[in-house]
Amino acid sequence: MSQEEQFKDLKLDDVRKLMDEGDYDIVDVREDWEWNKGHVPGARHVVLNSVLANPAAAKFRDKTIFVCMTGERSSVASEMAVALGIKDVVNFRGGTKAWKDAGLQLETTP
Repeated sequence: MSQEEQFKDLKLDDVRKLMDEGDYDIVDVREDWEWNKGHVPGARHVVLNSVLANPAAAKFRDKTIFVCMTGERSSVASEMAVALGIKDVVNFRGGTKAWKDAGLQLETTP
């Protein structure tokens, strides 16, 4: 099976369209220190290492967008989610860096 059949690799504009539809769960897989500097609004935080250590515990659902800094770690998380049988998985290619570079607001958790 090719990568395209497993999960979608989408850039900023397409990811924003999906987010606007509101059906997607957004999961940021960066480290705590990165998350604390700001994340895509509405995302929840699940560190990639914890996903790798115990994939089922992350409780991913169908229609999930994975995000990291540039799209590499989120790609790993996307593969893991597909392996767990999650449907409609999206890797945000460009990630938080693309979001920030586009001048979009990042959210910080107090």
